[in-house]
Amino acid sequence: MVSKISEGVEISVETFYQSDYSNPIQSEFMFAYRVSMENHNSFPVKLHRRHWHIFDSNGSYREVEGEGVVGVQPVLQPGEKYQYVSGCNLRTEMGKMTGTYQMENMNTRQLFDVNIPSFEMIVPFKGN
Repeated sequence: MVSKISEGVEISVETFYQSDYSNPIQSEFMFAYRVSMENHNSFPVKLHRRHWHIFDSNGSYREVEGEGVVGVQPVLQPGEKYQYVSGCNLRTEMGKMTGTYQMENMNTRQLFDVNIPSFEMIVPFKGN
């Protein structure tokens, strides 16, 4: 698991290889990731958007951008945590993701970006 605090919001990510949804012969590798976020600020924050950078170990790169996470735009009160699970498919056995969440200070209505720590997705048999 990797964690990072930026702009008073802690983001932690844990990854899981999904062998039942992968097909190595077809170069299809599916990973799930669990994101936990905790608001360490003294004000409530709302997550508006996500922006992901996804890298395969073959040098390919793609971006994913959109509103909310898994269909919601959670509001976190001071000290509150939120967690969700999502997934990513790769064409190789290894890759990584990083990105940002656009959030809003609910008191001042000011928008700010929270950095998501870079995390690796590695098929378990490659990690040895």
